[in-house]
Amino acid sequence: MKQTIENEWLKVEIESNGAEIQSVEHKKNTLKYMWTGDSAYWGRVAPVLFPIVGRLKEDQYHLDGQTYEMSQHGFLRDVDFELSSLSAEHVSFKVASDGRFKNIFPYEFKATITYSLHQDSLSVDWKIENQNDTEMYFSIGAHPAFRIPLLENEGLEDYQLTFTPNPDKEVMEYGLENALVHEKGIRNHLPDITLQPDLFAKDAMIYSHIDRIELASTKLNHGVEVVFTDFPFVGIWSKYNEENNTIAPFVCIEPWCGIADMHDTTGDLKEKFGMNRLEADEVFQKEYTMIFK
Repeated sequence: MKQTIENEWLKVEIESNGAEIQSVEHKKNTLKYMWTGDSAYWGRVAPVLFPIVGRLKEDQYHLDGQTYEMSQHGFLRDVDFELSSLSAEHVSFKVASDGRFKNIFPYEFKATITYSLHQDSLSVDWKIENQNDTEMYFSIGAHPAFRIPLLENEGLEDYQLTFTPNPDKEVMEYGLENALVHEKGIRNHLPDITLQPDLFAKDAMIYSHIDRIELASTKLNHGVEVVFTDFPFVGIWSKYNEENNTIAPFVCIEPWCGIADMHDTTGDLKEKFGMNRLEADEVFQKEYTMIFK
């Protein structure tokens, strides 16, 4: 079931299945910012990735002597959430594991995802509660897809990515090979990038320690800014077509608290690069914001 929140600037629809954003419409410029979810390219819009981000080596992991199978990005994006609260500019969804996922993820948890409007911005808050008497290991990430170009008289090359790195940390660039991660090197400077299909020929662009990315038209300055201060990783992705060197009409900006397996992973979830470790009965909370211009 879809829920709608809106204010003077934005109207947002969120589907309770996966607690996934479906549309964002700007009331002042009438632009619709989110990808449509057309399965001819990619059938999702903005899934929440949990309890892994990206792919596991051989689609499996080991934990406390057991081996578990799990597909890319985990299972939460396909789970029905319960409506927790709703007001004009705020909606919150929650789900508890209740033993349903023991065969693929042996932890009990409660997840709450909250969407809040503030003028022309939409904030997304994740809260993960560890309902075990032991520590829990997990990842969580966002995968919102933004429609590009936004106007019919624009092309891909009219849009540019602008990065704001964390001022106190080194930026590492990562590559993907067979969906697994490897380091490409430290980036002391990240110039603006004009969109072109070749950027996605080898899957996503991935960086650590970026606080903000703007994706905007150089013609009219409309676009989206994603702010995710202190997130360890971000991915930028579009579906690439090798036959004609084109991409789908969207670009994803994906703040992550987690990352795909490295090539040399041991497969042990407790040793997995980028995992979050949460003590018994503790709560993990993280927020990112999208500003629509």
